[in-house]
Amino acid sequence: MARDAINGQVRRPHVAVLGAGIGGLAVAIALIKRGVPVTVYEAAENFSPVGAGIGLGPNSLLALDLINPQLRSDYEKASTGNERVEFQNSVFDVMYAEEGFGESKKWSRGLVGAPYFSRSSAHRKDLLEIMKSFIPDGTVEFSKCAEYVQQSEDAVEIRFKDGETVIVDALIGADGIKGMTRRVVLGKRWPDEVAAKYCHTYIYRGILPMSDAKAILGDHAGDAKWFLAKDKTVAIYPISKGREENFVFFVADRNDWTGLQEAKSCSREEMVADLAGFDQRLLKLLDFARPLRWPVYHHPDTPSYYNGRVCLLGDVAHASSPGQAAGAGQGLEDAVVLAHLMSLVQAPEHVSSAFEVYDGIRRPRAQKVVRTSLEAGDMYAWNDASVGADMQRIVDNANQRLHWIWQHPLPEDVQRAENEFVRLVI
Repeated sequence: MARDAINGQVRRPHVAVLGAGIGGLAVAIALIKRGVPVTVYEAAENFSPVGAGIGLGPNSLLALDLINPQLRSDYEKASTGNERVEFQNSVFDVMYAEEGFGESKKWSRGLVGAPYFSRSSAHRKDLLEIMKSFIPDGTVEFSKCAEYVQQSEDAVEIRFKDGETVIVDALIGADGIKGMTRRVVLGKRWPDEVAAKYCHTYIYRGILPMSDAKAILGDHAGDAKWFLAKDKTVAIYPISKGREENFVFFVADRNDWTGLQEAKSCSREEMVADLAGFDQRLLKLLDFARPLRWPVYHHPDTPSYYNGRVCLLGDVAHASSPGQAAGAGQGLEDAVVLAHLMSLVQAPEHVSSAFEVYDGIRRPRAQKVVRTSLEAGDMYAWNDASVGADMQRIVDNANQRLHWIWQHPLPEDVQRAENEFVRLVI
């Protein structure tokens, strides 16, 4: 066991986290709670709430509780549920996107949810504001864009574009789907898996005041819904304590995405053309969308989440399409398991063993979420050959597929991680 030469105390490893998004802040909060020294390095000039609405299932709320019980308490004060009582336990209400919302059909709607589930959504910026309150001053350093990482048996060296170099005992990459730490972990061994893969879907998204949403959609506003059609769907749900409505249009794309992995400009006419056949009420939501096509990418095949003293967490490890609204929750689960393992490390030479255990426990589950989320998105766009456009079968399938995500025994993962780590280091 490593001891400081001056005072004879156990030296806890110092951890660097790259990225101050939800995943990076979550693991930092968990490490701070457990007394593990940590510094977060963020490339942006300040906290940047990229994205809009975010939904958390029961597994994600449990993860918040395990990270820090006060974090869950504060989040729940800011979260938004469905407006009407009959939708309280529904993650979304499935309906037709066609004109009239399928009112002329025998089948009109179906709820996806569970008695133990309560809809929980928030604006991403609200969640980040809450998380920031758990981070002591000086823990996050901004405008720190990492350009080079090198590790030895004893340490990890990080060089930033501003010329500064820091040396730490462990590096956690939480730098997003295109983060440089993915290349550090995978580049030499699996170079073909560094870049994210296009899901052959792009989206239009936006937020509008709830008053406008109700003027457009009437009773269909205020509760989470997913309107389906062939090759195109739209999900809507309330955020900001019911003051705003978040919406995301999904459009299947048979072509490859050319150019950079970033949004491309388009016209409102092109957006409307993409959504031909939709009810006119849904098309009015486009007035609140920027004319941008956002490509959906993911990491379906990640052979390892670690390499020596560097590991991956959140989207840089397992970016997911949003078909199961489970991506953010997987980052929170990562934080729970990884922080507990790091709290057990009492000698820096055991960091890689902690990362090895983390990889073995988290990667199979997170990668399954990535793969099945793509399947779910295809199903909602009526592109699953076994289900087709049968709405009742889609609802039944959705209800079956979500339970294994929501009811995962995360505390058992934590205990198993501890047991496996102890076996490795003793």
